[in-house]
Amino acid sequence: MADGHDMGERAKFREMLEGTKEDWDIIAANSKAFNKGLAKRVLDHLRLLDGDFGGFPIDRLEHSLQTATRAHRDGRDEEYVVCALLHDIGDTLGSYNHPDVAAAILKPFVSEANHWMVANHGAFQGYYFFHHLGLDRNLREKFKDSPHYEYCAQFCHLYDQTAFDPEYKSEPLEFFVPMVERVFSKPKNSMYLKAMEE
Repeated sequence: MADGHDMGERAKFREMLEGTKEDWDIIAANSKAFNKGLAKRVLDHLRLLDGDFGGFPIDRLEHSLQTATRAHRDGRDEEYVVCALLHDIGDTLGSYNHPDVAAAILKPFVSEANHWMVANHGAFQGYYFFHHLGLDRNLREKFKDSPHYEYCAQFCHLYDQTAFDPEYKSEPLEFFVPMVERVFSKPKNSMYLKAMEE
């Protein structure tokens, strides 16, 4: 029960066409309890990046911590810092589209600009290395008409592409836990938002 998986009572339907208001009240109550553990589950998944170097000078968790630490020390707001921390969380399950995974996780909780930044940072980060792999380093130019172009370019230039320094002293993950908990406690955008309100 503590993690919200099973509060005891369950819906009675065998297919959704049979569902009643009572059934959906049970499901909604379980969802509310389960959603309270979302920040912890996200952080547990982020920890999977610990020890995953992929050939980089530092592991992917340290890269995430460096990116977030740099943004925090530069005075960025909490939501931005959490986006910086989680921008590569998709590396484990979305090896071919990691920005999409991170953006999907963050979308209900962040501004349009921050969501766009996370969703598109892969193309913008490519400016710094795509040409070494035979790819178009200017792929980001297809987004030049977006109002968030400079915002994303700045994120990659100031925080993401600089965050591979083995000598840099990052804040530990525990430092960011309260920030992640606060950001994930207040969804802003979700089709389920009205139903999930307490």
